Amino acid sequence: MIRSMTGYGIDHFHINETTITVEIKAVNSRYLDFIPKIPRSFQEVELEIKQMIQQYLVRGRVEVYITTSGNQLTNKTLKLDEDLLAQYMELMQKVQSDYAPTSPISLEQIIHQDDVLVVHETNIDSDAWKEPLMASVERVLQQVLANRTSEGKILGEDIAKRIDNIENMLHSLEGYTTVVGDEYRERIKERIEQYIEEKIDTTETRLLQEIAILAEKSDITEEITRLKSHLHHAKKLMSTSSPIGRKLDFISQELLREMNTIGAKSVNAQISELVIQLKSENEKIKEQIQNIE
Repeated sequence: MIRSMTGYGIDHFHINETTITVEIKAVNSRYLDFIPKIPRSFQEVELEIKQMIQQYLVRGRVEVYITTSGNQLTNKTLKLDEDLLAQYMELMQKVQSDYAPTSPISLEQIIHQDDVLVVHETNIDSDAWKEPLMASVERVLQQVLANRTSEGKILGEDIAKRIDNIENMLHSLEGYTTVVGDEYRERIKERIEQYIEEKIDTTETRLLQEIAILAEKSDITEEITRLKSHLHHAKKLMSTSSPIGRKLDFISQELLREMNTIGAKSVNAQISELVIQLKSENEKIKEQIQNIE
């Protein structure tokens, strides 16, 4: 089974008058990158969220957003610092007595001084939200996984089509191997015969041996065999349930290596054209592999 690295999911749940939203976005990445963007009050479960993601996903940049709306998951109380208020009052009375005896002291001015009134926040016990939050994260991950599987099916179908195209081209290449060998031997023989009377003093048997050795270097049978083997391996991997993106990427590199070797050996215009087409299909496969987990 092939899965892509892109996916999206969102879920909402409620605790009393608070709505909590969990959203996960996943995009391509060489490794599994966990990017949490969550409120401080939820950070105690950050590691658990990461571990859950690792159970579902292997590669990709995974951004986790957790937001709240409505009443916050905190208890707020307002505290009056009476000692500090008394000090403010004493100081203000002295200032009034010394500099402005006719100006009244405003309690409102004093009460708004820093730290006279302090808001204390106490987070609601995590027992109230931890279990539903983790359940929500899991529901969202299942959505992401479903997205990845759906898109991966499309990618897999395209790759399978490209592999079939390459196999058909290899069948065509095999039809040229004997012809090319004969053509190459004849070409070498003609070139040698142009100079044999002046530069080469050898028997006909020795000459034919040298021609055979040179012609053998143009043989592409082994490269075609290895290409078929790599393609068979790729198709076998695509039927497994484990992540295969990196393995397919390696196979694509090996395919290109063999195609380049055939191109370097080619002395036939039809083979050169087929190599170009082979490399084009392989490049399209490689592009799709970059999206696979």
